[in-house]
Amino acid sequence: MKTNGRWCRDRLRHQGQPVPPELAAGVERAQPLFVLLRSKVGLDRCETAITSTAPCRQEVHEFWGALGMPLYEVWGMSELTGPATVVPMDDHQAPSIGRPMPGVEVRLGEDGELLVRGGNVMVGYYKEPAKTADMIDSDGWVHSGDIAEPGPNGQFRIIDRKKELIITSAGKNISPANLEAQAKASPIIGQAVAVGDGRNFISVLVVLDPQVAPAWAKARGIAASSMAELAEQEAVIDEIRRALTAANTHLSRVEQFKRFTILPTEWSPESEELTPTMKLKRRVISSKYQPQIEAMYANPPGGHAVDPEREQG
Repeated sequence: MKTNGRWCRDRLRHQGQPVPPELAAGVERAQPLFVLLRSKVGLDRCETAITSTAPCRQEVHEFWGALGMPLYEVWGMSELTGPATVVPMDDHQAPSIGRPMPGVEVRLGEDGELLVRGGNVMVGYYKEPAKTADMIDSDGWVHSGDIAEPGPNGQFRIIDRKKELIITSAGKNISPANLEAQAKASPIIGQAVAVGDGRNFISVLVVLDPQVAPAWAKARGIAASSMAELAEQEAVIDEIRRALTAANTHLSRVEQFKRFTILPTEWSPESEELTPTMKLKRRVISSKYQPQIEAMYANPPGGHAVDPEREQG
């Protein structure tokens, strides 16, 4: 989704920068449409939109910003008895979990883990001293398990869960969620799982979208009676290659996808690979598809190259 006018205008205002007259005029002309759209989806009485539980992607923030309803992220944990950070109303940054709430200290550990200390921290887990010691260190800091990075004006942004980071053979820490989000920008890709822990490059397991992929193939005269058959079509392989090549333009050199495998299956909350809330079960996936993963790092490698010419060179 392209950055919209309202989003640009609001970002400029929040940064204390002048808004170009043509941009301001364009946003005002679009107001009747936004008002009608908010009414149609039941947001005409919503004054503030707040989200938590998981980080929102940039395009989600942009969509809501276009509706005139900027999303304010709140971050917290059960161990913190509720929220610990919030995005200020007068300093909206996105994506961001905001700044610490009054009485709460937040800092980053050496590995980027978000650490929290304050009166909101629990005493400990009931009758589980060892588990408590793992969560809260001797200085009172709660180790959240979230990897974050600092943002403007004392705000923070969540990157990924610490336990889900990919650590390459060169010791680089990579967030798989960020890579997967870039891959899934293509509508034909339903699920993507980045792999490469202990390896010298990143590969990805791809699952075709069960609605979009068949429609995409039909529109191009590609006959396939199943997802397994569709995954073997050269046109589909080329389309996935184009999608991953586009994703690589948004990634650093060490993060870029080198190889991919299209799995001949569908994933759903009822399958082994996803939770009821559509989150990846990474350990299950890693175990179940270990042969396909190993094949991409074999000699000669299996799967498909994202950039065949570069690989041959």
